[in-house]
Amino acid sequence: MTAIGVVETLSIPLGVLAGDQMLKTARVELVTAQTACAGKYIVAVCGQVAAVAAAVAAGKEAAAETLVDSLLIPNVDERVVRAMAAATDVGEAGAVGLMETFSLASAIAGADTAVKAARVELIEVRLGRGLGGKSFLVITGEVAAVDAAMDAVRRVEGMEGLIASHVVIPAPHPDIARALL
Repeated sequence: MTAIGVVETLSIPLGVLAGDQMLKTARVELVTAQTACAGKYIVAVCGQVAAVAAAVAAGKEAAAETLVDSLLIPNVDERVVRAMAAATDVGEAGAVGLMETFSLASAIAGADTAVKAARVELIEVRLGRGLGGKSFLVITGEVAAVDAAMDAVRRVEGMEGLIASHVVIPAPHPDIARALL
């Protein structure tokens, strides 16, 4: 996998149609196709950059006016896909950074930016289930690294208005750390 592409819709039927078109248009692999709160649907695919770009374009066209957000991340960090599946094994948490976003796609983009910007580990990328349509990402590492990663995400072009809130906890209580891991 070298790229990930995402299409997020406000319509479940058109989201499924978008996913179908994405998979039929290009040789890509399905990462996830799922409902999210507030009647959203998200489809994420991975593969070679050109194929993923073609798939996202087809998905956006199928989503039509129900498109909420989309993205294409060439050279996506493999930890992002693992964190989307809640399949990470961080071990022990250091400082913790949490960022809540208004779109599912922006949480994925934020997670990729965070792990590329600083020496942090990605604990989870939660995509909108039970969250009223919001999503969030959780990272851990040294305080300075977590601060740097959060700053990098806030500076990403196009992220303005998509971040609901964020926090860095320098030394989380052990019970909170375990709850996040």
